[in-house]
Formats: sequence, structure tokens, C-alpha cells
Amino acid sequence: MAVETLISPGVLARENDSSFVTSGPVSVGAALIGPTVKGPVEIPTVVTSYSDFVNKFGTTIISASNTYTYFTSIAAYNYFQNGGRSLLVARTVRDASNWTPATASVNSALVTGAARSTASVTITTVVANQTAFGIFSNSGSSPSVQYIFIPTSSGNVSDKITPNAQYFFFPSGSSSANTAASASAKINATVAYHGLSASSNAEVLTVSSSISQVSTYNGIYVFASASNWNTTRLGSWTPYTVFGGGTVGNYTASFTLETISEGTIMNSDGTPDSAGALPSGSTDNVRWQVVNPDTSTGTFDLLIRQGNDTTNSPIVLETWTNLSLDPKSSNFISKLLGDSTINYNPSTNQMEYSGSYVNASRYVRVKSVNLLTPDYLDNNGIAKTQFTASLPLANNGAFGTATGNPFDANLGGAAKFYQNISATNTQGLFYTDYINMVNLLNNKDDYQFNILFTPGLYRSDYAGIMSTIITNTQDRGDNIFVADMVPYGSSVTTVTGQAAAVNSSYATTYWPWCQVSDPATGDLVWVPASTVIAGVYAYNDSVAEPWFAPAGINRGGLGNVVRAEQKLPQSSRDSLYQGKVNPIATFPGTGVVVYGQKTLQTQASALDRVNVRRLLIALKSYISQVANTLVFEQNTIATRNNFLAQVNPYLENVQQRQGLFAFKVVMDSTNNTADVIDRNELVGQIYLQPTKTAEFIYLDFNITPTGASFPA
Repeated sequence: MAVETLISPGVLARENDSSFVTSGPVSVGAALIGPTVKGPVEIPTVVTSYSDFVNKFGTTIISASNTYTYFTSIAAYNYFQNGGRSLLVARTVRDASNWTPATASVNSALVTGAARSTASVTITTVVANQTAFGIFSNSGSSPSVQYIFIPTSSGNVSDKITPNAQYFFFPSGSSSANTAASASAKINATVAYHGLSASSNAEVLTVSSSISQVSTYNGIYVFASASNWNTTRLGSWTPYTVFGGGTVGNYTASFTLETISEGTIMNSDGTPDSAGALPSGSTDNVRWQVVNPDTSTGTFDLLIRQGNDTTNSPIVLETWTNLSLDPKSSNFISKLLGDSTINYNPSTNQMEYSGSYVNASRYVRVKSVNLLTPDYLDNNGIAKTQFTASLPLANNGAFGTATGNPFDANLGGAAKFYQNISATNTQGLFYTDYINMVNLLNNKDDYQFNILFTPGLYRSDYAGIMSTIITNTQDRGDNIFVADMVPYGSSVTTVTGQAAAVNSSYATTYWPWCQVSDPATGDLVWVPASTVIAGVYAYNDSVAEPWFAPAGINRGGLGNVVRAEQKLPQSSRDSLYQGKVNPIATFPGTGVVVYGQKTLQTQASALDRVNVRRLLIALKSYISQVANTLVFEQNTIATRNNFLAQVNPYLENVQQRQGLFAFKVVMDSTNNTADVIDRNELVGQIYLQPTKTAEFIYLDFNITPTGASFPA
């Protein structure tokens, strides 16, 4: 709007809008360190919903034939169910150096070694009640097979051939019927047998084999029946003629994929059954499928499917269309899916990155492209013949060769879960498995969060690493650590004794353990307090502010908790609160409630309360973000006023939202004298009077005689 002024006498009404809402700090959420079913190992990953968490990190795991859910998953569920918006998850595993992703080589039509276009065999020994033959479609001494047996006696008749299933063919009428002709017709009518064709003349059967799309070897084995085929089947038959299908060769992979998640749980390989289901396929792993390869354009589509689907009922998780092996193309497969790898280096406490393209797929990345097709089309728009065989064949397959087992025999075999975790086995891990991620999350520049949880660690058996976490939290100064003190079955005296050994306003603890319904299985399980406190903090921040107490009936209710390990009387709650432990109390008609908000600071001050510590964390976060924009700016009055113009309105807003009684910000010539400016320093002083919570309420009921006057 143009500036208006008065030239001649009159009245000019103008608007000055001073109601602009000051932008708040960058939103950060909680962080979780612990084991998960799947997901990237030791790569802190942000999830924004529980479904996102399940997609990336899974739900349940099987140990010793029993199904369990990690504390990490239950904590994530509670956090998001109660309003949490973002969660930084750092997956820990047993001996991380041994964990690798699963890989899959997607084959082209090219075959290494000598070409084997066609080959054939003539079987002249089809004799009634004596001979049968079988067709094998994979290599090896125990191949994954597709059988056709041709016995010459009566029995069940199959009308079709499908991969990896056994079928029997019978002549119509007597045993002297033309068995070879019957088999020839059946083979030629079946598309499932890639590269096979047959012809016959009376009892002479000729089968030819071309390149198979699904295997590296085609073979036809002729068996002599040792006894009645219907009872002995293949096991008692002796092969006496073998057809090798030409020169054996191996297909060349167009490209290789690998899973973003690591560990043996990602291995989906194995021989598919007749429906195309993989024996190792599960909801936690994936398989691949190439469709629509087009040699005229040099493109193809790639489907990432759920590991436990079937050929007839595919579950497609991702679809990537018009992919190319041409590195100059905008739809080059590595560009679209991504090829970046991230690994944690313990020696430098840094993440190391490799690859050229950011990962866009949630499940896989391109490990390598083996058959590049640069400038696939010539100047006339025609495919170059040297590249057409490089495209992947229309096919599907699984992932394999991943390493990494969550259950290490060195920890006593099966993992211990829930109330059974111990000093040497916490959900299949030991404290050393947490060290890398504890150290990495000390880097506040790369990883931002305001609350930290490590359910599964507790101080009485893991004092060393818990001390490291608290020290790191104090060094960062931008989050509060919710710590557990003791295992299941401990006493009030034990937990207060552990809390007494810690002195920090950046840590807090709750007790006792709680029984909850497992969100994945529905089973009632025992979990340490920090697992459910994640939800309390999320709810507090969603309905109030970080500087409100995450406790009490209004914001500390634990509706998802079935019961607490102990129903604490007033005397026990008193002992716990005096010992810096926040009680989880049970009240009739109310249920289980968090009934305390002390930090683990020993000395009495405003910072011995969680709400004040979290207030300071929030204020320091925002004001530090403002100050970061002033680094390398001119040290002048204008720069100082810029700072004040952003900080004062924000603190006023916090005051209006009941976070502060009063405040004052000083950044002027009184604290930025000439000598300070000459040292290239800019000094600001912020004075705060935080609000306090009403934790001890005294109500005096005074009974007076009739007619007495009430005091003013």
C-alpha cells in the first residue's frame, strides 16, 4: 500500500497492525534409542506417525517360538497415540558390525560364457510301466525343480503345469497308448516352462531347451522306475539319461538392489510354492518384480512387493515406472530410487555417506547398475542393438544374503523380554550395543530433540551408560532424559537409593513398572515406566505447553495402563517424592496417574521441577535460533535491536501462555561496551521468573458458630 499523507487540511485514518504472531522455534520431538524388528541399523531416522514407525521399524519379533514386541515399539505407540508429532528413532542391534542389508540381482537376457541358444534330447525309452522323465529348471545338486513325470499306469491326471509343482501325465486308454505324444502336447501348451518345446513320434519324445528366464540351467532327467510310481515317486527312481541343456552359463544382472533395512529378517529368498509364495517372505521384508520391459524405448517398470504376498495376490508397496539404465536419462534407475548409503563410524563418531542420489524408495536402494545403456536410442530414435539385451527380463524375485541376528548365543541364547530383562540380557542386547547411538546423539547440530527415552536400560544394572547419557544430555542442554532406575520387582527403598546417586536437572525418573496391552499382539505385558511416560509428555505438549507439568489427573493420566506394579499408598508416594522419584499412583475411579514432576536435581531450586527445566529448554532453543542468525553480522545497535525485536515478543507470548511471571532482556550499550565489541563479542542477558506449579494444596475448613461473622 502506498504511503498516504495529508496535503490540505483533513483527517486521515491509518492502520498499524502490531498483532503479527512471532514465529516459534523449529519444532522438534522426542528421541528413542533401542532395538527394533527391522530398519536401518545405527542410523537415526525420523518418523512422523505410528504407521510410519511400523513401516520402517516393524512391530513384533519371534524368539524361542514366542512373539514379542520391543519396548521401543510400545513407547513409539504410546507417544503417537497421545499426540506426538515427530520421533527420532536410533535402532540398536547386537554387534552392529555384523549386520548387512539383503540384496537382489535382477537378471538381463545376457549370459556369461558360451551362448546356449538351444539344445535338445531325444528320449526313445518311454516304455509302459517302466520309464518317466522329469524337467528341472534350476542348477545345483538339489535344484529348485519343476517336474513332469510321465508314468504309463493309471492315476490322477493334471490338466496344467505350473512352476515348482509336481504333475503326472497319463495316456488315455491302455498302457500302450502314445505317451510321448501326450507329453509333447502338454509341454507345448504350457507357458510356465520357459524355453521348452517338444515333439513326438510314437514313443519317441524330443524336447528342446532355449534360454530360461528364471534359471541358469535347464535339464531333462530320465528315470527308470524301481517299483510302482504311485508309492515310490522320485526317491526310488534311478536316472540313467541326462540332458544338460547346452553350455551352462550364468545370467548377467542388469542391476542389483539392496534393502535399506538390515539383518536376516530381510532375507525373503527360497523356492516359491505353486502359488508363488516365498517360504521366508514376511510383512517385514520385500520382493521385487520387473514388468513391461520395452526394448524399443529402453524402459521398464519395477514393483517392490511385500515379502509374504503371492503371484495371484500381489501386495505392491511401491511402483516405479519408465525406469532406464541410461545414466544420461532423467529416469535413470539410480536417480529415481536412490543409491545413497549411510554408515556409522565409531572411531570418528560420525555418519559416513556414499552414493550420488538421495534415496527416494522407502524400502530399497540401487547398489549397482551393471549394464549401463548410455544413449540407448540412436539419432533416428531406434534402440541400439548392443543395449537391448541389457534390459531386465520380465520376472520377479526375492532378496537374500543379509546378515545380522538379533539373538546372540553369547547372551544366553533366547532374548529376555518384558519383566524378565536382566543385567546381561535386555531384549537380546547388552549395554555395549547402545554405546554407539548414545555417543552419536550427543551431536546436537545434526540431531535435535527435546526428550530422550531408552526403555530397556535401567540404572541399577547399567549405571555406566546411564551416567554417560545424563552427562551428554547436560552437555547438549536442549533436552531432558527420562531414565528408569530399577528392574521389575524392586522396592521403594531400592529405587530411591538409585535416584539418590544422580544429581541433574536434565534427568527425571518414574516408578513403578506398568502393565499395558501390547499394541501388536493384545497381550498384557510389563514395561518400565519410561515406555508409557513418552505418551504423557506427548499429551501434555499437545493440550498445553512444555512448561506445564506432565503430571496429575488433567495431563498425567495413563489410560492405556491396565495397572501399576504396585498400588502406592500415601506413605510410599511421600518416600518416593522425597527421594526424587515421581510416583505412578493408582486412585479409585481415576485409574493410574503420574503424580510427580521432580527432576533428579538434589538441591532445591526452580530447576528441580520438570516443567521449569522444560521451559528453559524451550526458551534456550528459540533464543539460540535467533542468535544464530546474528553471527557475522555487524555489531551495531541495529543488530541488537533486531535481536530484541524477535526475543521480546516471543517471551511476552510465553508469559501470556502461563510460562513466565516476568522477564527482562538486556542487549545494549550497558553490556556491550567498547572493549566487548573490540573482542568481536555480542552479549545478551535474559532474566526470567518462571511460573511454579501448585503441587501442595492446603485447604483449611473452619467451622464457626451460628451467627458468627466470616473474616474479611
